Amino acid sequence: MAKTANIYTRVDPEIKNQAEQILEQLGIPMSNAIGIFLRQVILHNGLPFEMTLPVSKPVAIGNLTKEQLDAELQKGFDDIENGRVFSLDEVDAEMKSRYGI
Repeated sequence: MAKTANIYTRVDPEIKNQAEQILEQLGIPMSNAIGIFLRQVILHNGLPFEMTLPVSKPVAIGNLTKEQLDAELQKGFDDIENGRVFSLDEVDAEMKSRYGI
């Protein structure tokens, strides 16, 4: 039985270069890193990390330019004019659900 098997894959060249630079600093060849990843897949019986979408954060007023703040306020005025309004309890529940606050 062969001691190794080949894996062929296509990867974005920039991703490959960035990963190689990091792995080189760690002293790990790319083939070893891939082997480590595959062993972790086996140990975890799945991907060895959680796959989630990034949590969106509410708009921080202090980080907005005047133009951005004006645009956000205009969105609010447009919502009011078009009847898209929510009670304080609805907003509070949504904030807790989305952002944990």
